[in-house]
Amino acid sequence: MWNRANDPKQLEIRRREILDKGFELMSQRSIDSVLMQEVADGIGCGIATLYRYYSTKQAFVVAVSSWKWDQFAKEIWDSWGKRGVDQGKSAAVHFELYLDFFLELFRNHSDFLCFNQFFNVYIRSEQIDAETLKPYQEMIGRMREHFHNTVYLKAEQDHTIRTDESEEKMFSKTIHIMLAVVTRYSVGLAYTPEGGLDAMEELEYLKDVILRDYKTG
Repeated sequence: MWNRANDPKQLEIRRREILDKGFELMSQRSIDSVLMQEVADGIGCGIATLYRYYSTKQAFVVAVSSWKWDQFAKEIWDSWGKRGVDQGKSAAVHFELYLDFFLELFRNHSDFLCFNQFFNVYIRSEQIDAETLKPYQEMIGRMREHFHNTVYLKAEQDHTIRTDESEEKMFSKTIHIMLAVVTRYSVGLAYTPEGGLDAMEELEYLKDVILRDYKTG
């Protein structure tokens, strides 16, 4: 049962419980089919309480996506920091780590990739407006800023990654290619040859192709 205290810590705990349950349900089946009442029932609160946190289902779905992206990115970036990755490494090293970010999604977060596939379908079918999507766009902006600081800015200084292509195009192209491919493998949309499929081998190959295209040496 829920603690009814209204202090900030308890409110944040409630919010995380709501987001967690929403992610659990929406990563298992299409987002359209998940009812807000199911989320409320899953954490033992009334539907009115849930709507006090998120006034519409659309806002809730965007919040779940933004929160999970932030959670995953922080987990990866923290692990890089503990390994001393940010200490004097070249742009080429950081670019490879950026590509590894998507391989890590495939290895250990297939539920998130399934959710993200459902999310992309949902925001288009619902024609969600820019204001509702703002938290999600802000999250992408934080990833973009991290890419700028650790890859493109360093590349302009050490020239280990070519910068003849605009930063925006480089970021957009690589995130779309990598995310699309790891998602296809994760949700089972990849061709499986008679001898079986080694998804990681093929993903590593894709990563190497992109690296070769951008590395200068």
